Amino acid sequence: MIWWLIFAVFLFLACAVLLVIEIFVPSFGLLTLSALVCLVGGVGIFFKQGAVIGWVGVGIAVVLIPIVWVIVYRRFPNTSFGRAVTLKGPKREKGDAIADTPQLSELVDKAGVVISPLRPVGICDFSGQRVECVAESGYVDRGKNVKVIHVEGTQVTVRVMEQS
Repeated sequence: MIWWLIFAVFLFLACAVLLVIEIFVPSFGLLTLSALVCLVGGVGIFFKQGAVIGWVGVGIAVVLIPIVWVIVYRRFPNTSFGRAVTLKGPKREKGDAIADTPQLSELVDKAGVVISPLRPVGICDFSGQRVECVAESGYVDRGKNVKVIHVEGTQVTVRVMEQS
């Protein structure tokens, strides 16, 4: 009798793990269907032992599945299989942009060159420092000289300098 109950708890664990894997691996509902079969099988095993034991099994499922689900959900992306099937965030290299507001506010009234067209957002170079900038108005072609007129938070606003 005890082995069947242990097997039922194992089915609950398998249900939670299959539901987490369904999030990361597209199976068109096959993993979800398998998880439901595990859940129904586990509950069925508990109810086969009696009504009171059956409701205890439902209580175990209600508590155990969410706990296991959260643990596996947090751990899965760190496994070798999880790393293989999940996307990575963008990697920034040092010097790609200045992110600190105090450093950005030092750029006010400094001149730079547009590296990528400002439509109205693009990248400008200020003495070797690449910064994401917003054009004051309209489109600015690459290679134009610009001047920082305003910094608010991490948004740097530039104005095209007239060529003389």
